[in-house]
Amino acid sequence: MEELIKKIKGSIRLSSEAEEYLQSISKKKTVSKGSILIREGQSVNKIYFVTDGCLRSYCIDKNGKEHTLQFAIKNWWISDYIAIHNNESATLTVECLKESSVIEFDAKKLNGILTLFPEYEPFQRNLLERHVVSLHKRILNQLQLTASERYDLFLEQYPDIEQYTRNYHIASYLGITQESLSRVRVEKAKR
Repeated sequence: MEELIKKIKGSIRLSSEAEEYLQSISKKKTVSKGSILIREGQSVNKIYFVTDGCLRSYCIDKNGKEHTLQFAIKNWWISDYIAIHNNESATLTVECLKESSVIEFDAKKLNGILTLFPEYEPFQRNLLERHVVSLHKRILNQLQLTASERYDLFLEQYPDIEQYTRNYHIASYLGITQESLSRVRVEKAKR
């Protein structure tokens, strides 16, 4: 929790009361590899901040194919925000790809911090803006870049992730087949 508080204090002044509130609505957890934090179809009321490890969120299409939406590594947030915002069942599954440490928050209580402690609002707004920018970049990259260029960007963003992800996780995140991912890697090795 200290890392998260330090991160927050790096961008805003956080009162000791707000800090105590954050402590009171959070729980530090160690999550085993393969654990599911959120399962498609269930009610969602938790948001996770990753302090160590790697998680991913994914959906399964009508043909049974997995599509990775997000990887969450150290200092990233993960949940099914659509389900939380729309008060509906999860459309995503969040799984742990390697043993991870997370801080678990009750979503309603975390959102309530804005009413109780308005000084937290700039931090929250900045998080949301960065998230929207990240999603827009990802969409533009999918539309404009080759598979090889998307893979290069992926390796920049997640330099050590390949050691604990499966090929189909990466391929689905990039929007390509596993065979295409193999070809891209062979081409990279030749350079």
